[in-house]
Amino acid sequence: MNLSNQSKLTRSHICSQLDSEMIGEETVVAGWVQRTRDHGGLLFVDLRDRSGLVQLVFSEKISAEALTLAEKLGQEDVIAVRGLIRKRPEENINREIPTGEIEITGEEMELISPSETPPFLIEDNVNAGEDLRLEYRYLDLRRPEMLEIIKTKHQAMQTIRRFLSQRDYWEVETPILTRSTPEGARDYLVPSRLHRGKFYALPQSPQLFKQVLMASGIEKYFQIARCFRDEDLRANRQPEFTQIDIEVSFIDLEKFQREMEELMREIFALKGISLPLEVPRLSYREALDRFGSDSPDTRFGLEINDLSAIFAESEFRVFSGTISSGGTVRSIRVPGGAEFSRSQLDRLEDKVKEHGAKGLAWLVFSEEEVSSPIAKFLSQEEIQQLREELNISAGDLLLIVAADYKTAVTSLGQLRLELGRQLDLIPEESYDLLWVEDFPLFTYNEEEERFEAEHHPFTAPLPEDIDLLEENPAEARAAAYDLVLNGEEIGGGSIRINNRDLQSRIFSLLNMSEEEAEEKFGFLLRAFNYGTPPHGGIAFGLDRIIMLLTGRKSVRDVIAFPKTQRATSPMTKAPGTVSPEQLKELNLKTIPPEEE
Repeated sequence: MNLSNQSKLTRSHICSQLDSEMIGEETVVAGWVQRTRDHGGLLFVDLRDRSGLVQLVFSEKISAEALTLAEKLGQEDVIAVRGLIRKRPEENINREIPTGEIEITGEEMELISPSETPPFLIEDNVNAGEDLRLEYRYLDLRRPEMLEIIKTKHQAMQTIRRFLSQRDYWEVETPILTRSTPEGARDYLVPSRLHRGKFYALPQSPQLFKQVLMASGIEKYFQIARCFRDEDLRANRQPEFTQIDIEVSFIDLEKFQREMEELMREIFALKGISLPLEVPRLSYREALDRFGSDSPDTRFGLEINDLSAIFAESEFRVFSGTISSGGTVRSIRVPGGAEFSRSQLDRLEDKVKEHGAKGLAWLVFSEEEVSSPIAKFLSQEEIQQLREELNISAGDLLLIVAADYKTAVTSLGQLRLELGRQLDLIPEESYDLLWVEDFPLFTYNEEEERFEAEHHPFTAPLPEDIDLLEENPAEARAAAYDLVLNGEEIGGGSIRINNRDLQSRIFSLLNMSEEEAEEKFGFLLRAFNYGTPPHGGIAFGLDRIIMLLTGRKSVRDVIAFPKTQRATSPMTKAPGTVSPEQLKELNLKTIPPEEE
């Protein structure tokens, strides 16, 4: 074994460079041992590097010394081999790999770095749990499918930089150590050693800084930025993630949105995916009405229907009572759903209950009759109206939720997605892109009895809704827009406020005093005093985009070193404890869990 950390054999080619046109040439290849096959005096080794596989062949006739070394190889040993490229016998050609027509004779071999037996096979579709793969992430990343994802992400970032630079955007870095501001999720805090008792915060986004850049005259900015949010995690969230951050002064919104659509087309073209040229637009309210989500998956039907007009005067008080108290009755028609068993219907009811609904009513339609526990409470006129207005056919199933508006549509929206998966209605090779617009400017926090920003407090209201800030702020709409792909919000943006008086009014509506606004955002407000151009922009979630681009189900699969759903790293064991000396230097003291 070579202990010098340097190989005596210098690699001349990577695996993917080798082909049948090079037969007879000498090469030196290096990489990891994928597998060995001993045929009694004839040993075959599959060598893997980042670019692919090539077969090596060792025998006494070629080199007895190299054969002796090769016979001791194990999986994931790192080796270098010098030999001749030769054609494989016709019966041994492997059509599944690019180098399948050739092999390399083992004239000389060097064991550079031996490997212990890995805890799982280094191959695609490996049967190993996620925690184990994350603990040994350096092995997991060796698998071809993971290397392809990392390569794709790299290519996407190069595409983004090229696309935006060609259009005169400047890439500008913004600080990682900033100050804590109330923008939604909790901040990650960093104690300052030099300023005792004070803390930096890691940025949730570069929002404030990119607005200051617009005030600074940069005009067109972008950044592939690291962002940090201390929030509960889901499959498409991580405590640290990468954002494509873009901002423009003197913005022409329609032109800007077309430009962003084109950026997405270029990214998805990396995998041969064509995104639609015509991108539809839905209002926030229409998206909720039809799909039960402000990031709807429009690749399949099962749209939500409003039955409130039919049941407003119904004898069935569960429906009419809900409507009279300000709620709504909504439904999904499932063609052919009459075949659902009672246990399947119970599971569907559990699904809507998970999202706040108290229950799920159902009706099964035949040619003449309706089967349902609630059928006896409904009039023939109501049933006939359902048949006509929903275009119901024999064998259809109608699923109904009666609740307040938000609960009814969101619970049915989740049910719709579940049915789409169960009934195999979602075309996996289809890509539906759309803009969702006209979001509410505020949401009302019932518990705290105050307004909160739907997006963030720097989003401008639509010009025609500015008067509503005084009259009825709950009805004011934001000049905000989300770009949605296949039910995933991949980007969100807005026109920003560039006027100090308007920004102060928004802060006041958010129950923020002038003193608090000055303390947290004084630098932005002061910038508005010196001539700030109108501006707006968007932020794309790069990890979500790569997740969709590579067909993965979780952003953890497209981040080199992700955290688990508990925000821990099985590999580094982060977060960890620090020494008493470090705490003392920072003037901090930890509280044991039993004392909390």
